[in-house]
Amino acid sequence: MAGEASTTRDRYPDALRAGALLVVVLGHWVATLPRVEAGRMVSTEHLLTVWDGAGTLTWVLQVVPLFVFVSAAVSTDGVARRLESGASQRVWWAGRALGLARPTVTYLVVLAVMALIALRTGGRLLGPLDQSLTVHLWFLVMLLAVQALLPLGVRADERFGLWAVGGLLAVAVVVDLLRGGVTPGGLTQLGTQVTGTGGGIGWINGLAVWLLPQQLGIAWRRGRFGGTGTGAVLLLAGLGWLAAAVAVGYPVAMVGGALDGSSNVLPPTLALVGVMWVQVGVVLLFERPARRALTSRPVGRAVAILGALGMPLYLWHKLAELPAAWLGERLGAPIDAGVPGEVGFWSGRLVWIVLCLLAVTPVMAAVIAFETRRTPKVPQTTSLPATIVGGTALFAGIVVAMALGAQPGAIVGVVLVVAASWLLRTHRQDRSPTADEGPPVRAAPRGVSA
Repeated sequence: MAGEASTTRDRYPDALRAGALLVVVLGHWVATLPRVEAGRMVSTEHLLTVWDGAGTLTWVLQVVPLFVFVSAAVSTDGVARRLESGASQRVWWAGRALGLARPTVTYLVVLAVMALIALRTGGRLLGPLDQSLTVHLWFLVMLLAVQALLPLGVRADERFGLWAVGGLLAVAVVVDLLRGGVTPGGLTQLGTQVTGTGGGIGWINGLAVWLLPQQLGIAWRRGRFGGTGTGAVLLLAGLGWLAAAVAVGYPVAMVGGALDGSSNVLPPTLALVGVMWVQVGVVLLFERPARRALTSRPVGRAVAILGALGMPLYLWHKLAELPAAWLGERLGAPIDAGVPGEVGFWSGRLVWIVLCLLAVTPVMAAVIAFETRRTPKVPQTTSLPATIVGGTALFAGIVVAMALGAQPGAIVGVVLVVAASWLLRTHRQDRSPTADEGPPVRAAPRGVSA
């Protein structure tokens, strides 16, 4: 099936999404630094806390803008068809939410069981990794939030074209200026003043900045821009944007979990927009050679397989760190490699990644075997209140799990996500193709050679 699909479906967006998820997974594993005493892991650190130079690596590893960009491009045609036919966009979004809620339920159930067992046994390994096992779920909250506005983005593109992108960019600029309280003459310290305050008005950019790659993805799909030359310009502009952002005081790192406004992510800042320009530039710059490579049957098959494994791998890859730590202890492997600059640090990172890969393989096999045997019910009715309550419960459950970690966050969060899954499942109206499905053959964006 994968081989057949490679000849009937545009695999370039699929390859981009699969590649983005793999970068995230490997980046998370590299960033987790186990600390070992007397042969046992007692804590973990994040790479950014021990090495300032790691911030520049996040210019490559922060691929969420790329994922949002490509997801929007893939979904645009299906959403446009639904708008033309008058079909319910609410039902489409409920289907997308359910598609994420069901595997998230499985993940949180496993975490909750582990947390309950740890309460009785002490859970030595769970403790150091507790928060790490749920923090990556923030991506699901953001993705569902921006996709709820995808139909509005399609309409905005139809009416305003690339001016819709410009409007979102203007909002992001104004928000950061207001947040920093900066006058035109004080722009040289903009980043310092923005990240030196709490989130405040900056949380408006929690939507505006993440909607930017979505709006760009819609415009790309509609053929409003493209080509190698445009890609080169965007890439250079993005690098210049990032350099300017750092020069005026924005943090170098494009990730961060602090809620005090000191990072480029919570809430998003203008610096993160530079990463978007770079990534979209790379997408355009390498599109032609990538499409040629994807005509190869083995490459198309690999992309199809990676695409199918993408979301399960994203959900479960952090859990693999638990058995990886256990294996490292038993084998006496150098999973605690010290800090960058010390002998053996990067070889220790390689050992850790190999252990994580060994650990994630049986986990993925079990998860896929379970998920493929689940048969969703086909409801016949829909309800706006159920969709609203179900969506709210899904957001709340994930946020609780993120904030409180596996223990007790997963225990509380799983109840809410189970409720969301039931509400969204039993109140969907139809089995219409989602926006990702669409017709079997996808043409490249107008003006872009396939």
